[in-house]
Amino acid sequence: MPRLLSPHELATLLLLLHAPAQVANGNPYLEALRRESLVEVVALADANEANQYRLTQEGNAVLKRLGAV
Repeated sequence: MPRLLSPHELATLLLLLHAPAQVANGNPYLEALRRESLVEVVALADANEANQYRLTQEGNAVLKRLGAV
């Protein structure tokens, strides 16, 4: 059974959907969402840039079920 997401994790998913640049790398919820396979790290060509994250297919499905997509 999948675990319930916290309100902050849901808010982070919504930010990644609508304003991904506003999600800071230090966001403590990104790692939890990554462990749940709802977000993934985007590999950047420039190793000096900070990591970027994006929704996975599963992350999009969660938001779709909530009516956010």
